[in-house]
Amino acid sequence: MADDIRFFELNTGAKIPSVGLGTYAVHGNTITTAVKAGYRHIDCASMYGNEEEIGFALQELFDNGVVKREDLWITSKLWCTHHLPEDVPEALSKTLQDLQLDYVDLYLIHWPASVKKGSVRVTPENLTHPDIPSTWRAMEALYDSGKARAIGVSNFSSKKLGDLLEVARIMPAVNQVESHPVWQQPKLHAYCQSKRIHLSAYSPLGSQGGGGNVEKKVLENPVLKTVAKQLGKSPAQVALRWGLQMGHSLLPKSISEARLKENLDIFNWSIPDDLFTKFSQIEQARETS
Repeated sequence: MADDIRFFELNTGAKIPSVGLGTYAVHGNTITTAVKAGYRHIDCASMYGNEEEIGFALQELFDNGVVKREDLWITSKLWCTHHLPEDVPEALSKTLQDLQLDYVDLYLIHWPASVKKGSVRVTPENLTHPDIPSTWRAMEALYDSGKARAIGVSNFSSKKLGDLLEVARIMPAVNQVESHPVWQQPKLHAYCQSKRIHLSAYSPLGSQGGGGNVEKKVLENPVLKTVAKQLGKSPAQVALRWGLQMGHSLLPKSISEARLKENLDIFNWSIPDDLFTKFSQIEQARETS
């Protein structure tokens, strides 16, 4: 299991880089640093409010010959305010304009929830009844147009995925969800695997929301610390390598150059089977879906 696992093949045949950079609250200089460090997958979203800044950073990298457009995998996401079929192409057009790109490699429905157009926050009074089949048909049209070379979803449970698969003409290529050793989501993992939907993990080192610092629970977990000590790696590297060996692409986030490089140093070694099985003993922070 010490193979590189640099890419995962999607059901479209495209190969998604196995490690990307999460860009929530990230500035353009971090994009530049990450790409120069070796990152080839940038995970964006209109809701993050920084796609225009990321676009300028990408153009500078292209203009300076650091990378070509085809060297990078760019993901973005449709926000909850633009679920109406007529609003979906408008949302992607704005993202492409901000990122200064002709296409994205992957476009995701950010959440299986919709709110009134113009809403600043997702609050109970702003919620509308989602019509995921209609939204998905508009996503399929973007795939047909070539402006989104793959389409998928984010934060979908097995049930919501199953409902979508009943009406989808084009299978979702990816389901991006929070996943890490303290929230492994084994049922969702198995379901996605059975349907050939790739699972991509955001917050693979844990999140800081949800009523507690899950990142601390991940990095200070006794199993992780024991495995890390035995392998001579950091707990963060072990958590990320676990995700790779589970078959997930990973979207860690950092603004530290040293940490960015550390998070990429998860290839050419592996967690042996006898240690890997210990991860199933880790107490889970939340219910699985």
